Amino acid sequence: MAKVTKAMALEYHEMGKPGKIEVVPTKPYASQHDLALAYSPGVAFPCLEIEKDPEDAYKYTNKGNLVGVISNGTAVLGLGDIGALAGKPVMEGKALLFKIYAGLDAFDIEINEKDPEKVIEIVKAISPTFGGINLEDIKAPECFTIEKRLKEECDIPIMHDDQHGTAIISGAGLLNAILIQGKKIEDIRLVVNGAGAAAISCTKLYVALGVNPENVVMCDSKGVIRADREGLNAQKREFATKRDIHTLAEAMVDADVFLGLSVAGVVTPEMVKSMAPRPIVFALANPDPEIAYEEAMDSRPDIIVATGRSDYPNQINNVIGFPYIFRGALDCGATGINEEMKIAAVHAIADLARLPVPAVVDEAYGRNNIKFGREYILPKPLDPRLLLCVAPAVAEAAAKSGIAKRPIRNWDDYQVRLRNLMGDDGKMMRRLADLAREDVKRVVICEGNTDNMLRAAVRLAIDGVCRPVVLGNEEMIEKRANRLGLDLSGIEIINPRHDREEVTRHRYASILASKKGRQGYTYDLALEKMFDRSYFGMMMVESGDADSCVVSTYSAGETIAENLASVIGLQDGFNHFSTMHILNTRKGSFFIADTAVNPDADTDALVDIARLCDKAVRFFAFEPVMAMLSYSNFGSSQRPEATRVADAVKILHEKYPDIKIDGEMQVDFALNTKRRDERFPFNKLKGKQVNTLIFPNLTAANVTGKMLLSMGVGSIIGPIQVGLKKPVYFVNGNATETEIYDIVTISAVEASLMHK
Repeated sequence: MAKVTKAMALEYHEMGKPGKIEVVPTKPYASQHDLALAYSPGVAFPCLEIEKDPEDAYKYTNKGNLVGVISNGTAVLGLGDIGALAGKPVMEGKALLFKIYAGLDAFDIEINEKDPEKVIEIVKAISPTFGGINLEDIKAPECFTIEKRLKEECDIPIMHDDQHGTAIISGAGLLNAILIQGKKIEDIRLVVNGAGAAAISCTKLYVALGVNPENVVMCDSKGVIRADREGLNAQKREFATKRDIHTLAEAMVDADVFLGLSVAGVVTPEMVKSMAPRPIVFALANPDPEIAYEEAMDSRPDIIVATGRSDYPNQINNVIGFPYIFRGALDCGATGINEEMKIAAVHAIADLARLPVPAVVDEAYGRNNIKFGREYILPKPLDPRLLLCVAPAVAEAAAKSGIAKRPIRNWDDYQVRLRNLMGDDGKMMRRLADLAREDVKRVVICEGNTDNMLRAAVRLAIDGVCRPVVLGNEEMIEKRANRLGLDLSGIEIINPRHDREEVTRHRYASILASKKGRQGYTYDLALEKMFDRSYFGMMMVESGDADSCVVSTYSAGETIAENLASVIGLQDGFNHFSTMHILNTRKGSFFIADTAVNPDADTDALVDIARLCDKAVRFFAFEPVMAMLSYSNFGSSQRPEATRVADAVKILHEKYPDIKIDGEMQVDFALNTKRRDERFPFNKLKGKQVNTLIFPNLTAANVTGKMLLSMGVGSIIGPIQVGLKKPVYFVNGNATETEIYDIVTISAVEASLMHK
């Protein structure tokens, strides 16, 4: 990870709108009627309903999706008591994390008050605003009293994340570390250095998970907390030991686990060497741990080390837990966050780390083949599966323990709701995957010798989306699968170069030569092509041995496009085929074409592209409304690049009047319905919102799509081929696992529809 400097951090927080969060309306507000519904007089009606039944607040307001991030700034990160206002950037950051990881809205509330009783009074008074409250950065021991009283006096989930978040994540790490080290939780000897809020909470949760309290030694700045020490508070007294030891160094001898939530540099390599065989060291002081990661790892070869830092393996990061814990708690109407819910979260997180890691996680962290083991005991914060695993586990535990006011009844529907929080593209692709499962097709993936192709094939097989056939060298594919930890039991492997495929190669060559004999394809040339995985895969589809095919390319799309058109052929009534991408944004889904095939589209090509896109957009269950784009608006330029677009629109209006399309027009008029209709009242799309953009050439479409994606405007699916006689698609050889998965799914659905 790049080093974060003061200048970088200040610029990040200052640029554009200062801060990190904003409020975005969720209802229409364009007209006076909208405003009358949103405020006076319409707002009175939900107010009166809530007065009659307070639970209706979850129906008519955002209470059920709103978390308060509340702090008095007395223990901000590693900065200490810097005050409520100075802690605001942290609370804004926490609100941002709630939103991006779990779809929860969050308001940050900074209270300029240190008296625990007054803090309790203030938070309790504002608690009706929220579905849950995340207490943050409040110092010990006051935080114990504040959280305990608020949990007793409020009926919504309340959690001091500094205590319980660290406990839950490190607890999951502990379960996995002792599994790897071959230890039993009831036998381990635990040393805890630090006796603040997080340390006390971690130790309590470890005991709840099975650690024997008699095997715990806790230290603070004065040394070992012994039962004979005077002036201990209630929290420290609970873990005071009667053993005759006084220093951290003495406590570390023969210890199995060290948990540090204290200060940098208090643990030496000699202390680590004195620990029991196969030790576990969680050095969580931030920004500098109790012992440097490198020092701990160098001290002995049998160690597992975790820190709070993102630049080392095994980061104990609270973001792995709190967004999803609150998500599950709010979704089931939990009246609190109890021990059962916290333990359920621990096990859900630990179990997830033991599963194969999706390629999206590898890509996010610049790693290859992350596997469960000494350097991976916890899921990575960017693992999208956390939402789907932790939130349901928490909601289920709340229901079983009797504190869920609105328990989840249909867990399949709940999984869909959670997946919907992960992006619009997820909704569309889930629908298509469901269609593919209804009529499972045999799909050829031509390039089996890349990690992401193989990962996608295995995932497709497991999900039942298709029956994947992977082309390539069997031995190399199996070695790759072993390295990636993939199970190939649902995958068929075919090596086009193998001797046993000789008969098939000759059969395919005969078909191709017969079909393309007058286009220069002799039998010998066709036979030579059959040693190429792309041609072999295409011929599997052409001959009926497979239902669809995905070809890889490492160059511009037009080269492979020519091969596809030559082998598979164009749909009847068309002289061209095309590609389309789907761009999913906060404003909805947009279809853009042509993005990969026709570099210099003439009028005839533009007509075909529009016709093909009209069919394709309907395939995705959208009603196409198309704009033919240019730098010109409705004849304002007579240059050839503008007139050929206008000519294409004229042909479409005359020959295909049912297609909703107009142009030529600039993209801002295409996407702004009101502005377009006011400026050009004669346009044939009046009152309609454009969702399909036909670009004047490949360069414009390709550059625009990639630019928007790089700018973070949305996510993208494609290229989706439209216009070939059979479902043969192509993807870039460097495509991600998800991109490959999506294209294969689309090809399988198209194959199913073609066979009906």
